[in-house]
Amino acid sequence: MKSSRVYEENVREIVGRPGEMRERERSIEAPEGFGEALATVPAGERIDLAVRLESVHEGILVSATARTTMHAECGRCLESFAAPLEVEFQELFAYTPTEADEYGVHGDHVNLEPPLRDAVVLALPFQPVCRPDCPGLDPETGQPRDAEAAAESVAVDPRWAALAGLLAEDEDVDRVSDPESK
Repeated sequence: MKSSRVYEENVREIVGRPGEMRERERSIEAPEGFGEALATVPAGERIDLAVRLESVHEGILVSATARTTMHAECGRCLESFAAPLEVEFQELFAYTPTEADEYGVHGDHVNLEPPLRDAVVLALPFQPVCRPDCPGLDPETGQPRDAEAAAESVAVDPRWAALAGLLAEDEDVDRVSDPESK
């Protein structure tokens, strides 16, 4: 079975019948991976599809929701992790596609692979993080650091040291002008 055939939806019952609609749910295994770099949906990952097919005068309008698992490497600490990924897309598959129409009805089916791939790749994060408060790697040792150590080691960059000195002077002036702030 060719990989693109996995994504085909049969529309024989509704072709040329405006107003007809069908809803389907199914699970498939991705024959090839989506995405590159730090975040991907690898080949063999299960994708749950909920598809709504509507016949309109111009073609078949497809509204779909895909749920799968993204596998990624944290952009801060470089740890591997997996997270759920849900994408939605809506696309018109024209009966007689023109240059303006990207997708067409092919006989009695539509191929969901191109719009699904586009939706998944665009939804993958460019810089994934394992958790929002990930402290990342220690800049000196290159080892993952814990959140407490990251909070304690707030070293001032030498290029900003002069500005830090101005901030300290402002705090001293505030304390002198408002004696109750002690």
